[in-house]
Amino acid sequence: MSLYKISRADKVWEVVWPESRNPTGAELFSLAGFPAKGLERPLATRQGSVIADLSSEVTGLELAPVLSSDPEALDLLRHSVAHVMAEAVTRLFPEVKVAIGPAIEEGFYYDFDNPTPFTPEDLERVTKVMAEICAEAQPFERRELPISEALDYFRARGEAYKLELIEDLAQAGETKVSFYQCGDFVDLCRGPHIPDTSLGAAFKLLSVAGAYWRGDSNRTMLQRIYGTAFFTNKDLRAYLALLEEAKKRDHRRLGKDLDLFSLHEEIGGGLVVWHPKGALLRTILENFEREEHLRRGYQVVIGPQILRSDLWKKSGHLDYYSENMYFTVVDEQAYAIKPMNCLSHMFIYRSKVRSFRDLPLRFFELGTVQRHEKSGVLHGLTRVRQFTQDDSHIFCAPAQVQREIQAVLQLVQDMMAAFGFDYEMELSTRPEKSIGSDGDWELATGALRASLESLGRPYQINEGDGAFYGPKIDIKLKDALNRRWQCGTIQCDFTLPERFDLTFTDSDNQRKRPVMLHRTVFGSLERFIGILIEHFAGDFPLWLAPTQAILLTVTSRADEVAESFGARLRKLGLRVEIDLRNEKLGFKIREAQMAKIPYILVFGDKEAQTGQASVRRRGQEVGSMTLESFGELVQPEAQCPSWD
Repeated sequence: MSLYKISRADKVWEVVWPESRNPTGAELFSLAGFPAKGLERPLATRQGSVIADLSSEVTGLELAPVLSSDPEALDLLRHSVAHVMAEAVTRLFPEVKVAIGPAIEEGFYYDFDNPTPFTPEDLERVTKVMAEICAEAQPFERRELPISEALDYFRARGEAYKLELIEDLAQAGETKVSFYQCGDFVDLCRGPHIPDTSLGAAFKLLSVAGAYWRGDSNRTMLQRIYGTAFFTNKDLRAYLALLEEAKKRDHRRLGKDLDLFSLHEEIGGGLVVWHPKGALLRTILENFEREEHLRRGYQVVIGPQILRSDLWKKSGHLDYYSENMYFTVVDEQAYAIKPMNCLSHMFIYRSKVRSFRDLPLRFFELGTVQRHEKSGVLHGLTRVRQFTQDDSHIFCAPAQVQREIQAVLQLVQDMMAAFGFDYEMELSTRPEKSIGSDGDWELATGALRASLESLGRPYQINEGDGAFYGPKIDIKLKDALNRRWQCGTIQCDFTLPERFDLTFTDSDNQRKRPVMLHRTVFGSLERFIGILIEHFAGDFPLWLAPTQAILLTVTSRADEVAESFGARLRKLGLRVEIDLRNEKLGFKIREAQMAKIPYILVFGDKEAQTGQASVRRRGQEVGSMTLESFGELVQPEAQCPSWD
């Protein structure tokens, strides 16, 4: 194997080989996989799955460039722009202390300990200095130091946050750390980075928010500056336009405008109050789910809200999940408020002797759970402390596992199609903190993988992100703005049946363990409704709309025919409102349109005489219609979707 490095010479990126192996020209670029002079400048180097700085030493010949079109390129760029932002901040605010600054899915952020709050004007100043740093073409220079020297180095710079991180690395067994210098800015960092700041990134600083150091509400509150970066101004403009559209669709604003729900600090953070229309929307979803699950052989069950703490100890939740749980004491006995529904379902299974002929058993519960989320992460409906899961637990024989997982995946496909969602799937494997044997984890992971592959759909591997008791498939739906949302999940569990001694009698008359599948489709109903509001911008399909039609009168002479018309529509199963107020018609129509009611039926003197209605559909004139013709028009789209 040969040792070589990539270096810069007169801004032409070349491969520098040792004397023993020094090809030139076309052979050099062919072997290294790098473009020849005049083509796109590489950002980093890739050897297998490892991405490294261009200046790093690499062993072997399997070298390829990382170019702007590669999947890793955008994170690489954003991480580097984050360092540029931090350098600009420290130039403008020398007293600031720097915490951490990673690339994230939509951009990057950096956390700062600054004596005074950052203002919008400060972000403009930081942006100007960032542009100057980019024009300076400062190289990103990597250095490594032993732990003891790194501690001395950052102690001398007064960087308390870096010292804490280095001490944690030392406790984890690391013997040295890496850091990067860009101009006068130095930060602890694994890297890699782009070669220098001259790449011409299109970037934008977006906002400032508060963030506790290491997510701990007992620690220092830092200031987090969010930003994003792209390789072209066109991509940046498209993203900013998407942000503006997302603001218009924000479910918190639309939830208030459409009178669906409210949140009150007086009640408590992360606790939702459902108004009549929001409660109706939620009921429609719940009924839809119940019917679909009953059609597919599920049995509806209901478990208690609190269970004794020793059961949560036995299940492993106290060891792995207690920081997210609430506790209470009843009759001097410790209880935990349930964060999930699985324990009750296992007791239903254990309530009688089970045979292989009973399996699979599919228990379904719209179970309300409580989880202690930190106040800083609470967000409208999408992150709350009390929510309802469409939770199911399937108990099956090992030979039935793959078939049951495939049936769940089919259910997911049907349910997502009902809302027009495309989705992606991700297989999450065993985390560091987990329970169960290696053999059980291999069996469970293999069953999930085989089920995914049998469908022929692509999926990603998310190493180490499984539940503590088993691997899982996560369903990430894509909304109208192409944003990904984590919703449904399927988890394969061999461990809890062992811990709670769940058995069935097999055909050979031997006692055996069932496999337990934990699964949701929508996940949290609160979160899913928040996603639906933004996906449809509050303009729900007819079957889902809390109010499907509103009847407006122009004159009191039409009140009687409007009320009769509305009563008959209700008998047809339609959800209608009747507005007999003495207001101008234009005002009533604007209100109905703002409420995003799909159908508006207008009754004036003419309609009072003919018994018909003047119909508008989502702002468009349809014409005069009889009750029967209107019913025929709307009945197909007013029904919940169903499948054979």
